[in-house]
Amino acid sequence: MQAKEVESKHGWIQLSDGYLNKTPIFQFILVCLMFPLWGAAASLNDILITQFKTVFMLNDAATAFVQSAFYGGYFLIAIPASIVIKKMSYKFAIMIGLIAYIVGCGLFFPASQVATYGMFLAAIFAIAIGLSFLETSAETYSSMLGPKKSANFRINFAGTLVPLGDILGIVLGKYLIFGTVGNLSEKMANMHGAARLAYGEKMLQLTLRPYKYILIVLVVMLIILALTPMPAAKATNTSSDGVEEEKPSLGETFRYLVKNARFRKAVAAQFVYVGMQTTVWSFTIRLALKMGDHLTDSAASTFMIYSYIAWFVGKVVANFLMGRFSITRVLAIYSVFGTIALILTMSIPNMTSVIMAIAASFFFGPQWPTIYSHALDTVTEKKYNETAGAFVVMAIVGGAIVPAIQGWVSDITGSMQFSFIVPMLCFLYVTIYWALEYRYDKKHPYTVVED
Repeated sequence: MQAKEVESKHGWIQLSDGYLNKTPIFQFILVCLMFPLWGAAASLNDILITQFKTVFMLNDAATAFVQSAFYGGYFLIAIPASIVIKKMSYKFAIMIGLIAYIVGCGLFFPASQVATYGMFLAAIFAIAIGLSFLETSAETYSSMLGPKKSANFRINFAGTLVPLGDILGIVLGKYLIFGTVGNLSEKMANMHGAARLAYGEKMLQLTLRPYKYILIVLVVMLIILALTPMPAAKATNTSSDGVEEEKPSLGETFRYLVKNARFRKAVAAQFVYVGMQTTVWSFTIRLALKMGDHLTDSAASTFMIYSYIAWFVGKVVANFLMGRFSITRVLAIYSVFGTIALILTMSIPNMTSVIMAIAASFFFGPQWPTIYSHALDTVTEKKYNETAGAFVVMAIVGGAIVPAIQGWVSDITGSMQFSFIVPMLCFLYVTIYWALEYRYDKKHPYTVVED
């Protein structure tokens, strides 16, 4: 049945399935600019892990609590965020996300004064609350801002901007937090008592610097968004006689999604993928410091810049390939090579292992947005879209769990390099997922939605 059209004075036509007849360019760009915002916060965590390990004298498992606080916040808030979207709008949810992000950045000011690990984790958790609202809304919203046939392209295009935020975050951390300190662990190794405490507090003050700049950007983005008219981009539920039906309850939506086997598999793949990506990036700097003789913290962080550049290039190449070949086939091949890269990371006993970890980031490129859009493609009843998107975002909790597992493996075995077996097994799982999806597409060619 032809989708019911709702005229708009703003130049786009809202269709009853939630999509638009055309993409409003300014509004789409504005939503796309939200994507680098969570990239910057995530990459700063990789800097903070290295800083906190030395200052607070943590083992590898304890440093992973940074990611646990960060991605745990995503997990807890995704469903409440979807409820806000359902009751209000995508725009309203994005604005709440920006406000919470601003509050979280502001908490770094008292955290640097209190100078306790727990206070910093609280600030990171507050940022994660904002990012959960941002990502739950912006991921699905970007895919809905235009015709249905180009939904996968839109979310992948928007996702291509995330590495730019990651690069910005790691550059801010490299120069504003690490600065000219050198190797912090070596510098503090012979410090004790009050001298160590005073120097540690001085180093924690440096964590404020990047968040000051991020705060300015967030406030500007919030003002622009508040003043910009945005499409609803939400499906309208109508009966056969044209009467609008009540929106599905959370319980009804949950039952629908649980019965959807392919959606469940996509959520599981997203959980494993995010865990793998987070743990590789969390420990790449540490791996470089282990493998490189007398490498400074700032120099080691440069490898993360290379990782994010590789991630960005991997996305661009994948977008080109996915426009010409089967999406599931491209992702299956990417995953095979990514698995091989991590096998080499854990087995080559020199700096080449760090290069292989960077290579793995190339193959991370298209994974998150493509799994996300692939999961939504399996939801044929679009009235469940908002909550379905929230469940996929909840899978980001893998970033809280898998790094803790790798940290535990590193502590138990005494080998940071061997602990990369954890993300390698994760990439192997993702490879199997895409191989099975490719086989499904071959058997059901008429159900495949390709751009």
